[in-house]
Amino acid sequence: MAKTNAKSSARRASRRTAPKQRVARKTPSRARMRTKARPRQRFVASHHREDDFEGGLRTYAKYRDLGIADATNGMVRAHVIRFIPPCRPEDVSKRHYHDVEFQMIYVLKGWIKTELDGQGAIVMRAGSAWIQPPRIEHVVLDYSDDCEVLEIILPADFATVELDEPPVLSRGR
Repeated sequence: MAKTNAKSSARRASRRTAPKQRVARKTPSRARMRTKARPRQRFVASHHREDDFEGGLRTYAKYRDLGIADATNGMVRAHVIRFIPPCRPEDVSKRHYHDVEFQMIYVLKGWIKTELDGQGAIVMRAGSAWIQPPRIEHVVLDYSDDCEVLEIILPADFATVELDEPPVLSRGR
C-alpha cells in the first residue's frame, strides 16, 4: 500500500510542477465567430387568440405575429399565416422572392402546394417543413381551406420582390 501512496504523491507533485499545456482549438469559439454583438433578447410568450389574426403582406392570408421581432430587437420574425379560402390561383400565384437571410416554413394544418425555383412543384402537408434559401423565386399554387403555416424569418424586416415572369414550371424549367 505504501507504493500506491508514493505513486499518487508523485503524480500530484508532477501535476503541480509540470507546465500547463493548452489544447489547440480546431474551430473558433462561437464568440469569435460572431461579427457583431447581438442585442439582448427578452422573454415573450404568445397565446392563441382569434382576434390576433390580421391582414398583412398578402390579401389571401391573415397573419398572427408571435411577438418575436420585438423580443429579438428585429433579429427574427415569427408568425402564423392562415390562408383564406378558397384558393384563387389568379390571386395567389404571383412569382416573387423575399430578401432575407433565413426563411423556414412549417405546415401546422392542411396542405400547401408551392413551386420553388429549381425544385418544381411540391405539396407540403401538416408536419412538413422546408427552408427557402435567400432570394429563391417561388409561387404559391394552391392550398387547402384549413391551411396554416408557421413562418420564421431573419431579419424581422425584409423586402418582398414581385416578379413579372410567369411561374417557374410554365417557363419550362
